[in-house]
Amino acid sequence: MALIRKVCGMAAAIVATAAFALGSPAQAQSGEPIKIGFGMALTGPLAANGKQALLGMQIWEDQINKKGGLLGRPVKLVYYDDQTNPSTVPGLYTKLLDVDKVDLVVGPYATNMIAPSMPVIMQKGKVYISLFGLAVNSEFNYPKYFSMIPTGQNTKPSFTEGFFDVAAKNKLGTVALVAADAEFSRNACEGARENAKKFNMKIVYDRTYPPATTDFTPIVRAIQAANPDAVVVCSYPLDSVGMVRAVNEIGFKPKMIGGAMVGLQATVFKTQLGPLLNGIINYETWVPSKHFLNPEVEAFLKEYQSRAKAAGVDPLGYYLGTWGYAYVELLGKAVEGAKSLNDDKIAKYLRTHTIPTIMGPIKFGKNGEWAESGMMQVQYKGIKGNDIDQFRGMDVQTVVAPAKLATGEAVVPFEKLR
Repeated sequence: MALIRKVCGMAAAIVATAAFALGSPAQAQSGEPIKIGFGMALTGPLAANGKQALLGMQIWEDQINKKGGLLGRPVKLVYYDDQTNPSTVPGLYTKLLDVDKVDLVVGPYATNMIAPSMPVIMQKGKVYISLFGLAVNSEFNYPKYFSMIPTGQNTKPSFTEGFFDVAAKNKLGTVALVAADAEFSRNACEGARENAKKFNMKIVYDRTYPPATTDFTPIVRAIQAANPDAVVVCSYPLDSVGMVRAVNEIGFKPKMIGGAMVGLQATVFKTQLGPLLNGIINYETWVPSKHFLNPEVEAFLKEYQSRAKAAGVDPLGYYLGTWGYAYVELLGKAVEGAKSLNDDKIAKYLRTHTIPTIMGPIKFGKNGEWAESGMMQVQYKGIKGNDIDQFRGMDVQTVVAPAKLATGEAVVPFEKLR
């Protein structure tokens, strides 16, 4: 990926790349490995994201062991495929803790998989960093839970707040809400209702659909009949793809559409949908803009992209590759900071320190959520065909909210970009 910094930044990136690749001088390692256990979606609908997260984690494992491991011991990742099936998760974590005797655990990817793991984790009293769980701890209030997702303290509304902000600026008055009947989508849609009230928009359609839905045409037609100015979709990857295709097939043209559609961030779905994405405004957690690029993340992406093809994963790694690395990096730095594998000590360190990661400094607030939000809304534009190279960098997407991270203005109505 082309670096956008000037000479001094380029020099810093070169130094960071070397440090990332080689690490600090290795210290002597002794004893049994520190085992970190987790489940991950390696098959099923979330596998496109889960696989890139795993590669990010494996890169961290390689790097930390080159640097001497943690507490003078090597690190070993122990993991199982959760098959994107919430019912498999409790058994996997029970096996990790009772049979594999892992020292530490981190969460699987995604709200729908994290939530069913919580009772097992709480019973064992383990510190728990989850990967992209939306408001999971709002139901459990577990003091050793920490969420690696930049939703901030206002968790549920954070996914769509920027969408509603853009709608309000464009004086849109009505909104339709549609969501899968599953944990993440219900949480995101609950937040969308709060945002509709906050931004004084009238809800003219508000329904859920079964997670196994494959034909979205009847749903889109029902929304179209309500004639909303804007449509917020809270969906998982295959739903998101189906919804985008249905909108295009029937020629539905609300002024805005998107919001909380998981999957559109992954390269595999971007290249599948191509120009059908143009005009859609949807959430993002990280983009390769000047606000987020730093030598450390650039060095990681260089390493990730060099290994992606052989690993059969997302070739860019923008969505979950970076975060997969960062959430185990966060755990590792907390172990080093606490100088212990004791879960209580690690949790105390996470609660009381701002911790640097490749994704920037992370500070936790109430309920293990980020102290401040970093959620964004981006609008796709100018996508031509299905070539992957156009998705490198910022050429076909504009950050439209929040204002402090914006790279341009939203185009409304969205059909102007079709």
